[in-house]
Amino acid sequence: MTEHVYKKIELTGSSTISIQDAIENAVSKAAETITNMRWLEVIETRGHIENGKVAHWQVTIKIGFALIE
Repeated sequence: MTEHVYKKIELTGSSTISIQDAIENAVSKAAETITNMRWLEVIETRGHIENGKVAHWQVTIKIGFALIE
């Protein structure tokens, strides 16, 4: 069995559409520079309210990626 070492980073994605879209925005941006991403965990979810409705979502996630030699 191959042993792995992982590193975690914390990011906050945002979206006016949905929580899922905010998460996908963060993962997509991270994928531009980070390889070997393996998992994510949602740390915090926030929303901005305007006129009695959710106008904007912010979701903080941690992304784990494998360090490869």
